[in-house]
Amino acid sequence: MSNFSKTIRAILVAIVFVVLGILIWNADILIRGYRSLQKGSFSVERLRFDLASFNLGRESSVVPIDAKISEIDSMTQLYIPEGEFNMGDISRKEDVDSPFHAVYLYGFWIDKVEVTNTMYAGCVQAGACSPPFAEGNPYFGKWVYRDYPVVYVNWFQASEYCEWAGRRLPTEAEWEKAARGSDSRNYPWGDSLPNPRLANFADTLIGESVPAYRYPIGASPYGALNMAGNVREWVADWFGPNYYETSPYMNPTGPTTGTERSLRSGAYDAQGNEILVTNRYKHSPESAGLSRGFRWAENGE
Repeated sequence: MSNFSKTIRAILVAIVFVVLGILIWNADILIRGYRSLQKGSFSVERLRFDLASFNLGRESSVVPIDAKISEIDSMTQLYIPEGEFNMGDISRKEDVDSPFHAVYLYGFWIDKVEVTNTMYAGCVQAGACSPPFAEGNPYFGKWVYRDYPVVYVNWFQASEYCEWAGRRLPTEAEWEKAARGSDSRNYPWGDSLPNPRLANFADTLIGESVPAYRYPIGASPYGALNMAGNVREWVADWFGPNYYETSPYMNPTGPTTGTERSLRSGAYDAQGNEILVTNRYKHSPESAGLSRGFRWAENGE
């Protein structure tokens, strides 16, 4: 065999190993494909949408104002500057749930991605967090799902993680500013309608959450990922349907009491109009579900 042939063979072998490595590292796509084949629901379109989550060949134009890495869980935290922004849905001024209004916030940090299974497992191993509810949770503790958002955690478990990691849940106002910036956009990426390259929602046909690091071109103005779709996220506030009508201009923190806690971001099974950055959700703080996760905030310096 000539040296040229040996070189070509070596290149081909290297390519095969690289491709296999990529497939193994992202085996969740292979598993979904296999399951859909078993169910007779496999389609090339669904596979194409799944692969679109990587945004291959596309780069986010967002440059974070500042970023740091948590020493506790290795989370990348992004800085959100002090200032005013418009909160609520400008197209539904009469809606008592999220009327349009101005809010002023001090600077703070927000997690770049949802807290993952790997991160949460560190808290469990440290004895500071209780494990996610096991019933119906196919993801926690499995290597292939290490970068999936941790789910089946209730509001109190999210708070346990907060204490361990030295951070806190964002307020609704902080979450919304981190998601939309100061230009009143409808989605983290702008006002264009969602598509399978921007977010994980019903139209992607994936039918479950995906790793928290996907959809980079769907980033918010500050660089946060998956603030529309994938999983809903617990925030600090008690839910108050009329709170926006009386909330303070400076650093609102929600009602002082309540029976349900607020969540933000639509999930993987939500329609496009359900993953607007202004949409609000609510659940009992004791409840946990397959499409509920969280990310953290921290006071600015």
